[in-house]
Amino acid sequence: MEKFTTLTGIAAALPISNVDTDMIIPKQFLKTIKRTGLSKGLFYEMRYDVNGNKIADFVLHREPYTKAKILISGENFGCGSSREHAPWALLDFGISCVIAQSFADIFFNNCFKNGILPIALPKEDIDKLLDDASRGANATITVDLEKQEIKGPDGGTIKFDVEPFRKHCLLNGLDDIALTLEKKNKIDSFEKTQKAAQSWLYN
Repeated sequence: MEKFTTLTGIAAALPISNVDTDMIIPKQFLKTIKRTGLSKGLFYEMRYDVNGNKIADFVLHREPYTKAKILISGENFGCGSSREHAPWALLDFGISCVIAQSFADIFFNNCFKNGILPIALPKEDIDKLLDDASRGANATITVDLEKQEIKGPDGGTIKFDVEPFRKHCLLNGLDDIALTLEKKNKIDSFEKTQKAAQSWLYN
């Protein structure tokens, strides 16, 4: 998992509530366990019509938002099913930070496990960021995880909270596997002792 320290990029506005995981990545794109190639399905039913033609005015089809790294949205983002393909699709598109008024718990947890920083903020702060995101080429904001700050294009600063352990994992690029491997020496030592005492377990 890539480290998340400071992210500066275009912020795209999706000012709606209850964006569920089927909206983020529809069920027809869940046939793979690969984490790449899913950007095509991201918000598919909002980006394309029934004939597969681009809906030109959808935010991620308009410049400069085709290169968005940050997404600003409303309440209850990521509700619905627990599909981990949702954060995978966001990452594959290039979005590694989602800022919303609130998140569904499973999606929120899946973000941290996959290197996405989800930030929950009060409505007044979301409204400021949605305004920042409406500025086209000037819709650039900076998210500093170490300082827990968001800086807008006009220099304004918004503070945010993040649980210390999750912050540590993101700053150091540690997913569940990497966290386990940090204890490799202790695991090896335990297995060596157990093998000597209960060798029949290893036959």
